[in-house]
Amino acid sequence: MMKLKKATLADLDTIIDILKDGSNQLAESGVDQWQGDYPSRDQITSDINNGFAYLAQSDDNETVGAIAVVTPPDPSYDTMNGTWLNNGDDYIVIHRVAIHSQHAGHGYATRLFNAVIDHVVADHPEIKSIRIDTHADNKPMQHLIAKMGFTKVGEIKGVYHPADLSYVYEKLPHEDAASKHQAS
Repeated sequence: MMKLKKATLADLDTIIDILKDGSNQLAESGVDQWQGDYPSRDQITSDINNGFAYLAQSDDNETVGAIAVVTPPDPSYDTMNGTWLNNGDDYIVIHRVAIHSQHAGHGYATRLFNAVIDHVVADHPEIKSIRIDTHADNKPMQHLIAKMGFTKVGEIKGVYHPADLSYVYEKLPHEDAASKHQAS
C-alpha cells in the first residue's frame, strides 16, 4: 500500500532532494530528461501552493518519492501531435514523479501509480482521464506507464527543453474499473 500525503511548503526541500535524485538517476542512465532547470524550485513551490504536490509514503510512513497531480488546464499539451481518448477538461495529469534511489527496486513506482488511479476511481467519478508524458529516451518510465494500462496518444516537442521529444499517454480509469468489474 502506498499513501499520498499532500505536501506543504515545509516539504519543499524534501521534494527538491527527491527530484534531484531522480535527475541524477536519469543522467546516469543516459536520459536527457530533467537535466538543467526543470523541474525548478519555483515549479515545485507552485505545485505545493496549488495543492498539486504529494509525498509518496510507504506503509511505515517513510517518504520514498514525490508526485504532482495537476488539474486542468495543463498548457504542456497545447502543442500535442495526437488524439486524446477523452477531449474534455475532466482530467488530471501526473507530472514530476520520482522514487528516491534509496528506495528503488521495491515496486514503489507501481504502487504510487496504483494509489493515484485507485483514488480517482474511488473518489472522483468526475475525472474521466489521467494523462502523463515522459521523455522519448526514458524507457523505464515508458514501460511503467504501459504496464499501468495507459495508451500512447501522441507526442510533444520542446515543452520542457527546446530539443525534447516526449511521448504522451492517457488512461480512462473508470472504463478500466468497469471492465474489471464485468470480468469478475
